[in-house]
Amino acid sequence: MRFPAPLKSGDRIGVTSPSSGVDADLWPRLEFAIGTARSRGFEVTVGSCMDGTGHVSAPAAERARELTAMLTDPDIRAVVPPWGGKSAIDLLPLLDWDAIRDAEPTWVVGFSDMSTIITPLTLLTGVATIHGNNLMDTPYRAPSGLLTWLDIAALPAGSTFTQSSPGVHRSGGFDDYQRHPDVAEFTLDRPGHWTRLDGDGDVDVSGRLIGGCVETVCNLMGTRFGDTSAIPGDLLVYVEVSGDDAATICRNLHGMRLAGFFDRASAVLIGRTHAPDYPSLTQHEAVVDALGGLGIPLIADVDCGHVPPYLPLVNGALGRVVHNATESTVIQTLA
Repeated sequence: MRFPAPLKSGDRIGVTSPSSGVDADLWPRLEFAIGTARSRGFEVTVGSCMDGTGHVSAPAAERARELTAMLTDPDIRAVVPPWGGKSAIDLLPLLDWDAIRDAEPTWVVGFSDMSTIITPLTLLTGVATIHGNNLMDTPYRAPSGLLTWLDIAALPAGSTFTQSSPGVHRSGGFDDYQRHPDVAEFTLDRPGHWTRLDGDGDVDVSGRLIGGCVETVCNLMGTRFGDTSAIPGDLLVYVEVSGDDAATICRNLHGMRLAGFFDRASAVLIGRTHAPDYPSLTQHEAVVDALGGLGIPLIADVDCGHVPPYLPLVNGALGRVVHNATESTVIQTLA
Protein backbone atom coordinates (compact mmCIF):
# COMPACT_ATOMS: atom_id res chain seq x y z
CA MET A 1 0.00 0.00 0.00
CA ARG A 2 1.06 3.58 -0.72
CA PHE A 3 -0.17 6.50 1.35
CA PRO A 4 -0.20 10.06 -0.02
CA ALA A 5 1.92 12.68 1.70
CA PRO A 6 0.10 14.44 4.55
CA LEU A 7 -1.83 17.56 3.63
CA LYS A 8 -0.27 20.71 5.00
CA SER A 9 -1.11 24.40 4.95
CA GLY A 10 -0.57 25.85 1.49
CA ASP A 11 -1.28 22.60 -0.35
CA ARG A 12 -3.75 22.59 -3.23
CA ILE A 13 -7.05 20.67 -3.27
CA GLY A 14 -8.72 19.88 -6.59
CA VAL A 15 -12.50 19.92 -6.87
CA THR A 16 -14.20 18.08 -9.72
CA SER A 17 -17.43 16.13 -10.22
CA PRO A 18 -16.67 12.65 -11.62
CA SER A 19 -20.40 11.91 -11.37
CA SER A 20 -23.08 14.58 -10.79
CA GLY A 21 -22.44 18.32 -10.75
CA VAL A 22 -23.93 21.14 -8.71
CA ASP A 23 -27.15 22.99 -9.54
CA ALA A 24 -26.91 26.77 -9.63
CA ASP A 25 -29.09 27.14 -6.55
CA LEU A 26 -26.65 25.01 -4.54
CA TRP A 27 -23.50 26.91 -5.50
CA PRO A 28 -23.67 28.99 -2.29
CA ARG A 29 -23.16 25.76 -0.35
CA LEU A 30 -20.31 24.76 -2.64
CA GLU A 31 -18.65 28.13 -2.14
CA PHE A 32 -19.10 27.84 1.62
CA ALA A 33 -17.51 24.38 1.58
CA ILE A 34 -14.59 25.67 -0.50
CA GLY A 35 -14.23 28.50 1.99
CA THR A 36 -13.99 25.96 4.79
CA ALA A 37 -11.03 24.29 3.09
CA ARG A 38 -9.39 27.66 2.48
CA SER A 39 -9.88 28.62 6.11
CA ARG A 40 -7.78 25.57 7.00
CA GLY A 41 -4.94 27.03 4.93
CA PHE A 42 -5.44 25.14 1.66
CA GLU A 43 -5.61 26.49 -1.86
CA VAL A 44 -8.52 25.20 -3.94
CA THR A 45 -8.77 24.66 -7.69
CA VAL A 46 -12.25 24.07 -9.13
CA GLY A 47 -12.39 22.15 -12.39
CA SER A 48 -14.67 22.70 -15.36
CA CYS A 49 -16.70 19.48 -14.88
CA MET A 50 -19.19 20.89 -12.39
CA ASP A 51 -22.43 21.40 -14.37
CA GLY A 52 -25.47 20.33 -12.37
CA THR A 53 -28.17 20.62 -15.05
CA GLY A 54 -28.00 16.92 -15.98
CA HIS A 55 -27.35 13.62 -14.23
CA VAL A 56 -23.61 13.96 -14.94
CA SER A 57 -21.39 17.05 -14.86
CA ALA A 58 -19.92 16.59 -18.36
CA PRO A 59 -19.41 13.90 -21.03
CA ALA A 60 -17.51 10.89 -19.72
CA ALA A 61 -14.34 11.64 -21.69
CA GLU A 62 -14.14 15.16 -20.26
CA ARG A 63 -14.72 13.96 -16.70
CA ALA A 64 -12.06 11.28 -17.12
CA ARG A 65 -9.52 13.74 -18.54
CA GLU A 66 -10.10 16.22 -15.72
CA LEU A 67 -9.85 13.60 -12.97
CA THR A 68 -6.72 12.07 -14.52
CA ALA A 69 -5.16 15.52 -14.84
CA MET A 70 -5.80 16.31 -11.18
CA LEU A 71 -4.50 12.95 -10.00
CA THR A 72 -1.27 13.37 -11.98
CA ASP A 73 -0.68 17.07 -11.18
CA PRO A 74 2.10 17.24 -8.56
CA ASP A 75 0.70 20.54 -7.27
CA ILE A 76 -2.67 18.98 -6.34
CA ARG A 77 -2.39 16.98 -3.13
CA ALA A 78 -6.03 15.94 -2.69
CA VAL A 79 -9.09 15.58 -4.92
CA VAL A 80 -12.61 15.77 -3.51
CA PRO A 81 -15.97 15.93 -5.32
CA PRO A 82 -18.93 18.00 -4.16
CA TRP A 83 -20.83 14.71 -3.67
CA GLY A 84 -21.58 11.41 -5.40
CA GLY A 85 -24.25 11.16 -8.04
CA LYS A 86 -25.62 8.83 -10.70
CA SER A 87 -22.93 7.61 -13.07
CA ALA A 88 -19.24 7.59 -12.23
CA ILE A 89 -18.88 4.08 -13.63
CA ASP A 90 -18.52 5.29 -17.21
CA LEU A 91 -15.16 6.86 -16.28
CA LEU A 92 -13.45 3.59 -15.35
CA PRO A 93 -12.39 2.45 -18.86
CA LEU A 94 -11.40 6.02 -19.76
CA LEU A 95 -9.06 6.91 -16.90
CA ASP A 96 -5.32 6.74 -17.62
CA TRP A 97 -4.57 4.09 -15.01
CA ASP A 98 -0.88 3.80 -15.92
CA ALA A 99 -0.31 7.53 -15.50
CA ILE A 100 -2.24 7.57 -12.23
CA ARG A 101 -0.27 4.58 -10.91
CA ASP A 102 3.05 6.19 -11.86
CA ALA A 103 2.22 9.60 -10.36
CA GLU A 104 2.96 10.62 -6.80
CA PRO A 105 0.01 9.41 -4.69
CA THR A 106 -2.81 11.91 -4.18
CA TRP A 107 -5.57 11.69 -1.59
CA VAL A 108 -8.96 11.03 -3.19
CA VAL A 109 -11.99 11.44 -0.97
CA GLY A 110 -15.71 10.74 -1.19
CA PHE A 111 -18.54 8.30 -0.67
CA SER A 112 -21.79 7.18 -2.33
CA ASP A 113 -21.16 7.04 -6.12
CA MET A 114 -17.53 8.01 -5.46
CA SER A 115 -17.08 4.43 -4.24
CA THR A 116 -17.12 3.59 -7.95
CA ILE A 117 -13.86 5.57 -8.25
CA ILE A 118 -12.01 5.30 -4.93
CA THR A 119 -12.36 1.54 -4.45
CA PRO A 120 -10.85 0.71 -7.89
CA LEU A 121 -8.16 3.35 -7.31
CA THR A 122 -6.97 1.47 -4.24
CA LEU A 123 -7.35 -1.97 -5.81
CA LEU A 124 -5.58 -1.12 -9.09
CA THR A 125 -2.88 1.31 -7.93
CA GLY A 126 -2.26 0.38 -4.30
CA VAL A 127 -2.89 3.99 -3.25
CA ALA A 128 -5.01 4.53 -0.15
CA THR A 129 -8.25 6.50 -0.54
CA ILE A 130 -10.70 7.92 1.99
CA HIS A 131 -14.33 6.83 2.14
CA GLY A 132 -15.80 9.72 4.08
CA ASN A 133 -17.17 13.21 3.81
CA ASN A 134 -17.64 14.75 0.39
CA LEU A 135 -16.86 18.43 -0.13
CA MET A 136 -20.43 19.55 0.63
CA ASP A 137 -20.11 17.75 4.00
CA THR A 138 -16.71 19.24 4.82
CA PRO A 139 -18.02 22.27 6.78
CA TYR A 140 -19.66 20.02 9.39
CA ARG A 141 -17.80 19.75 12.67
CA ALA A 142 -17.16 16.13 13.62
CA PRO A 143 -18.85 15.06 16.87
CA SER A 144 -16.85 13.64 19.74
CA GLY A 145 -15.14 10.40 18.77
CA LEU A 146 -14.93 11.06 15.01
CA LEU A 147 -12.52 12.80 12.64
CA THR A 148 -13.03 14.59 9.32
CA TRP A 149 -11.30 13.65 6.08
CA LEU A 150 -9.14 16.76 6.41
CA ASP A 151 -7.93 15.54 9.81
CA ILE A 152 -7.03 12.12 8.41
CA ALA A 153 -5.39 13.39 5.21
CA ALA A 154 -3.09 15.56 7.34
CA LEU A 155 -1.62 12.50 9.12
CA PRO A 156 1.76 11.12 8.00
CA ALA A 157 2.17 7.55 6.80
CA GLY A 158 2.52 5.18 9.72
CA SER A 159 0.08 7.11 11.88
CA THR A 160 -2.53 5.29 13.97
CA PHE A 161 -5.84 6.92 14.84
CA THR A 162 -8.97 5.78 16.62
CA GLN A 163 -12.62 6.63 16.00
CA SER A 164 -15.54 5.55 18.17
CA SER A 165 -19.29 5.51 17.79
CA PRO A 166 -20.72 8.82 19.04
CA GLY A 167 -23.89 6.99 20.07
CA VAL A 168 -26.17 9.42 18.23
CA HIS A 169 -27.22 9.94 14.63
CA ARG A 170 -29.62 11.91 12.48
CA SER A 171 -33.19 10.63 12.27
CA GLY A 172 -34.23 12.49 9.12
CA GLY A 173 -32.82 13.38 5.72
CA PHE A 174 -30.18 15.85 4.67
CA ASP A 175 -30.00 19.55 5.48
CA ASP A 176 -31.59 22.03 3.10
CA TYR A 177 -28.53 23.66 1.53
CA GLN A 178 -30.67 26.11 -0.43
CA ARG A 179 -32.09 27.65 2.73
CA HIS A 180 -29.04 27.07 4.91
CA PRO A 181 -25.91 27.02 2.75
CA ASP A 182 -23.69 27.73 5.76
CA VAL A 183 -24.93 24.94 8.07
CA ALA A 184 -21.96 23.49 9.94
CA GLU A 185 -23.51 21.54 12.83
CA PHE A 186 -25.04 18.09 12.46
CA THR A 187 -28.55 17.56 13.81
CA LEU A 188 -27.99 14.36 15.79
CA ASP A 189 -31.31 13.71 17.47
CA ARG A 190 -31.59 9.94 17.83
CA PRO A 191 -29.54 7.57 20.00
CA GLY A 192 -28.17 4.51 18.32
CA HIS A 193 -25.29 2.07 18.63
CA TRP A 194 -23.63 -0.57 16.51
CA THR A 195 -25.52 -3.84 16.24
CA ARG A 196 -24.05 -7.32 15.85
CA LEU A 197 -26.27 -9.28 13.47
CA ASP A 198 -24.70 -12.74 13.49
CA GLY A 199 -24.98 -13.50 17.20
CA ASP A 200 -23.62 -12.39 20.55
CA GLY A 201 -20.15 -11.99 21.96
CA ASP A 202 -17.32 -9.51 21.84
CA VAL A 203 -15.57 -8.71 18.56
CA ASP A 204 -11.87 -7.89 18.12
CA VAL A 205 -10.76 -8.42 14.52
CA SER A 206 -8.20 -6.96 12.13
CA GLY A 207 -7.57 -6.66 8.39
CA ARG A 208 -7.07 -4.17 5.59
CA LEU A 209 -10.07 -1.96 4.99
CA ILE A 210 -11.91 -2.05 1.66
CA GLY A 211 -15.52 -1.50 0.67
CA GLY A 212 -18.03 1.10 -0.39
CA CYS A 213 -21.63 1.82 -1.31
CA VAL A 214 -23.51 -1.40 -2.16
CA GLU A 215 -25.58 0.11 -4.99
CA THR A 216 -22.45 1.25 -6.84
CA VAL A 217 -19.72 -1.24 -5.89
CA CYS A 218 -21.92 -4.23 -6.76
CA ASN A 219 -21.66 -3.20 -10.41
CA LEU A 220 -17.88 -3.71 -10.31
CA MET A 221 -18.12 -7.39 -9.45
CA GLY A 222 -16.54 -9.72 -12.00
CA THR A 223 -14.30 -6.94 -13.34
CA ARG A 224 -10.76 -5.90 -12.51
CA PHE A 225 -12.20 -2.81 -10.85
CA GLY A 226 -13.73 -4.88 -8.06
CA ASP A 227 -11.05 -7.56 -7.67
CA THR A 228 -9.69 -7.58 -4.11
CA SER A 229 -7.02 -10.23 -4.78
CA ALA A 230 -4.27 -7.60 -5.03
CA ILE A 231 -4.67 -6.76 -1.33
CA PRO A 232 -2.77 -9.29 0.79
CA GLY A 233 -3.99 -10.89 3.99
CA ASP A 234 -7.27 -10.59 5.82
CA LEU A 235 -9.73 -7.86 4.91
CA LEU A 236 -12.10 -5.73 6.94
CA VAL A 237 -14.90 -5.17 4.45
CA TYR A 238 -17.39 -2.35 4.91
CA VAL A 239 -20.60 -1.78 2.94
CA GLU A 240 -23.30 0.86 3.19
CA VAL A 241 -26.67 1.43 1.55
CA SER A 242 -27.87 4.66 0.00
CA GLY A 243 -31.55 4.15 -0.76
CA ASP A 244 -32.44 0.83 -2.37
CA ASP A 245 -34.98 -1.39 -0.64
CA ALA A 246 -33.94 -4.45 1.36
CA ALA A 247 -34.83 -6.98 -1.35
CA THR A 248 -32.59 -5.22 -3.88
CA ILE A 249 -29.75 -4.92 -1.37
CA CYS A 250 -30.09 -8.60 -0.47
CA ARG A 251 -29.71 -9.53 -4.13
CA ASN A 252 -26.72 -7.18 -4.56
CA LEU A 253 -24.93 -8.58 -1.49
CA HIS A 254 -25.49 -12.15 -2.69
CA GLY A 255 -23.89 -11.18 -6.00
CA MET A 256 -20.91 -9.58 -4.26
CA ARG A 257 -20.44 -12.71 -2.14
CA LEU A 258 -20.60 -14.99 -5.19
CA ALA A 259 -17.98 -12.80 -6.89
CA GLY A 260 -15.61 -13.33 -3.94
CA PHE A 261 -15.69 -9.82 -2.50
CA PHE A 262 -16.04 -11.16 1.05
CA ASP A 263 -13.83 -14.24 0.68
CA ARG A 264 -11.00 -13.05 2.97
CA ALA A 265 -13.10 -10.86 5.24
CA SER A 266 -12.48 -11.19 8.97
CA ALA A 267 -15.66 -9.15 9.56
CA VAL A 268 -18.13 -7.04 7.62
CA LEU A 269 -19.10 -3.57 8.79
CA ILE A 270 -22.51 -2.40 7.58
CA GLY A 271 -23.28 1.31 7.61
CA ARG A 272 -26.42 2.68 9.22
CA THR A 273 -29.10 3.40 6.62
CA HIS A 274 -32.52 5.02 6.27
CA ALA A 275 -33.18 2.98 3.12
CA PRO A 276 -36.57 1.22 3.14
CA ASP A 277 -37.27 -2.32 4.24
CA TYR A 278 -39.19 -4.74 2.02
CA PRO A 279 -42.59 -5.97 3.32
CA SER A 280 -41.08 -9.32 4.32
CA LEU A 281 -37.42 -8.32 4.73
CA THR A 282 -35.63 -5.66 6.77
CA GLN A 283 -32.28 -4.17 5.84
CA HIS A 284 -30.65 -6.11 8.69
CA GLU A 285 -32.31 -9.34 7.55
CA ALA A 286 -31.06 -8.73 4.02
CA VAL A 287 -27.47 -8.67 5.29
CA VAL A 288 -27.92 -11.87 7.31
CA ASP A 289 -29.63 -13.62 4.37
CA ALA A 290 -26.73 -12.83 2.04
CA LEU A 291 -23.74 -12.91 4.37
CA GLY A 292 -24.78 -14.93 7.42
CA GLY A 293 -23.19 -18.08 6.01
CA LEU A 294 -19.72 -16.50 6.03
CA GLY A 295 -19.31 -17.33 9.71
CA ILE A 296 -17.72 -13.98 10.57
CA PRO A 297 -18.91 -11.00 12.63
CA LEU A 298 -21.51 -8.83 10.89
CA ILE A 299 -21.64 -5.43 12.62
CA ALA A 300 -24.42 -3.10 11.48
CA ASP A 301 -25.39 0.51 12.15
CA VAL A 302 -21.78 1.65 11.84
CA ASP A 303 -21.49 5.42 11.19
CA CYS A 304 -19.90 5.04 7.76
CA GLY A 305 -22.72 5.65 5.31
CA HIS A 306 -25.38 8.09 4.18
CA VAL A 307 -26.72 8.78 7.67
CA PRO A 308 -24.85 11.55 9.53
CA PRO A 309 -22.45 11.70 11.27
CA TYR A 310 -19.66 10.28 9.13
CA LEU A 311 -16.86 7.94 10.26
CA PRO A 312 -14.23 8.09 7.49
CA LEU A 313 -12.56 4.80 6.57
CA VAL A 314 -9.28 4.59 4.66
CA ASN A 315 -9.30 2.02 1.87
CA GLY A 316 -6.04 0.09 2.21
CA ALA A 317 -5.30 1.02 5.81
CA LEU A 318 -4.70 -1.62 8.45
CA GLY A 319 -7.85 -1.71 10.54
CA ARG A 320 -8.86 -3.17 13.87
CA VAL A 321 -12.49 -3.27 15.01
CA VAL A 322 -13.41 -3.66 18.67
CA HIS A 323 -17.07 -4.05 19.55
CA ASN A 324 -18.42 -5.08 22.94
CA ALA A 325 -20.83 -3.92 25.62
CA THR A 326 -18.76 -0.82 26.43
CA GLU A 327 -16.85 -0.01 23.23
CA SER A 328 -17.45 0.34 19.48
CA THR A 329 -14.21 1.45 17.90
CA VAL A 330 -12.31 1.40 14.62
CA ILE A 331 -8.52 1.78 14.85
CA GLN A 332 -6.74 2.55 11.59
CA THR A 333 -3.04 2.58 10.77
CA LEU A 334 -1.70 4.20 7.61
CA ALA A 335 0.80 1.43 6.90
